Amino acid sequence: MLDPPSYHAIAAMAVTVAMFIAFARGRYPVEIISLITIAVIGVGLYFAPLAGTKPTDGLALAFGGFGHQALITICALMIMGRGLVVTGALDPFARLLEGVFRTNSQIGLLFALLVAFSLSMFVNDTPVMVLLLPILVALAGKGVAASSKTLMPVNAAVLIGGMGTTIGTSTNILVVSIAEDIGMETIGVFQFTPIVLMAAVVALPYLWLVMPRLLRDNSVIPENIRRTFHTRLRVGSSSLLAGAELAAVQDKLPEGITFHDQPSGPLQPQQRLHISGTHEAIEEAARALKGELAPTWVLDRIRRVAKDQGEDIVAVEMTVTGDSRLITRTLASSGIADLYGVAVLGIHRPARVLGERDTYSEAGDLRILEGDVLLVMGIEEDLQSFAYNDGLLRLEGARELPRRSKAVLAGAIMAGAIATASVGLPWFDANGFAPIKLPIAISALAGSILMFVTGCVKFDRVGRALSAKVIVLIAASIAIGRVIDASGAAEFLGQALSLGLAYLPPALVLAAIMMFVTILTNFASNATAATIGTPIAFSIATELGLPAEPLVLAVLFGCNLAYATPIAYQTNMLIMSEGGYEFGDYMRAGVPLVALMVTVLSVILVLWYGL
Repeated sequence: MLDPPSYHAIAAMAVTVAMFIAFARGRYPVEIISLITIAVIGVGLYFAPLAGTKPTDGLALAFGGFGHQALITICALMIMGRGLVVTGALDPFARLLEGVFRTNSQIGLLFALLVAFSLSMFVNDTPVMVLLLPILVALAGKGVAASSKTLMPVNAAVLIGGMGTTIGTSTNILVVSIAEDIGMETIGVFQFTPIVLMAAVVALPYLWLVMPRLLRDNSVIPENIRRTFHTRLRVGSSSLLAGAELAAVQDKLPEGITFHDQPSGPLQPQQRLHISGTHEAIEEAARALKGELAPTWVLDRIRRVAKDQGEDIVAVEMTVTGDSRLITRTLASSGIADLYGVAVLGIHRPARVLGERDTYSEAGDLRILEGDVLLVMGIEEDLQSFAYNDGLLRLEGARELPRRSKAVLAGAIMAGAIATASVGLPWFDANGFAPIKLPIAISALAGSILMFVTGCVKFDRVGRALSAKVIVLIAASIAIGRVIDASGAAEFLGQALSLGLAYLPPALVLAAIMMFVTILTNFASNATAATIGTPIAFSIATELGLPAEPLVLAVLFGCNLAYATPIAYQTNMLIMSEGGYEFGDYMRAGVPLVALMVTVLSVILVLWYGL
């Protein structure tokens, strides 16, 4: 006989459904809905406390998410991700992935999906996504692949790979531990890996070919990416150009670079070549060929001043106004570097006037005209002085140049954080070698602190790494999960499920258990779903005379089918801001994947265990 739910359980389910509907309709910002949800829980439990609790306990439950380790962990991971970006630590792998994407965008996405899936089988899902997130965002920033089309499929691949082994996620470990405590035999690390691999064969084509089509394209190519800058590439003594024919180095150049000079014979040190391309392209050409886009002395001065003053080097675009003293001057005659200590890396000129004869000096250099856009590099104070004194209008979209001197250090910090959370710290005790695994919260916090201490991330820039929308959403999702558990709503739903499965065939029993746990996972938490679902699955197996292992695995798989809402798993929240996702995007692309995985996994479990 099923006992009726308590009033608190009914209220908890009602608040959860109301929040879900509000998110799905998308009429109000996520932050507002999240804050209202927290307020309703706090006020409701203050005036109608749970049995055996005080009014203030309800406030602690409602607002406890802001101090929860899950929120702290995600913020710390965002900070470490910021450190990887601003130091350029991931540039080599990003260039590799960019090359694959530029060759064929479909092959590039498939490669990213396979990498994500493979890594997450052995490393916790969150560090894997943190590692891949800045790389995919950087590709989006270059206009290679829209972040909205790549982040959600890659995140889903991470979640699918994470359920392939008992060590893939902490939830898997929790399910296996609970099952052992209630009498099941130990489940081996790779015992159910073949089942997940078979399901992945069906799921990956959906992630690769279908899911991107269900997601809107949020790519807006900024004007600064479309602009073509003309500059002089200086041949240094250590440059690959020195002593080489121009044709011999053409294959080392990025796409979009045009040489306007065609010198005959080997190139000589200090020779200057007129090239054009986008900001990214000309910087990549200078890096690949070991050349310089401005006089060496001014570049060295900028780097030295930035290091001495602890400032970032910034690249900005400035438009020449009608009252600027620079009009009709060339870069060589302008004295910009001497006066302000900044370097002009290139000039963007509208195509309609590029061919006019009076726009060039006798030496072949462009004369600066009204409306030109200068690409300028320097520290912030010097850039402001240049813009103010020489009549320039600073455009939006300034970007910090990577602090490459700290790239290895930032990469090592991230690798250490991932290793200590997945493999463990090397440790020897009386029984020999016994590595100590740190909780992801501890390793992430330690990593973010090291990012600050070593200067990889600066305190005054940390706000750029964090998303207020994600922070409030996480706090609300934690409050919802806690109230569903504490009110008895989850227990009531579990009991109702167990009563309704007695007359169903094994395949539908597995599917029902998996779907029930999936719903809990997407609206409460993985831990709640695992804690409630595992004993229920074991009890149902006993009552129906079925082996317990496939039903427990149905719970384990269901805990990982966290695709349908942003609050289902912390990696879903990590990608929300960078992908520009709304609640409806998760529903539109995630619900079909949930249905596909529940169906496929249920069929495979029935066939695998001969039910």
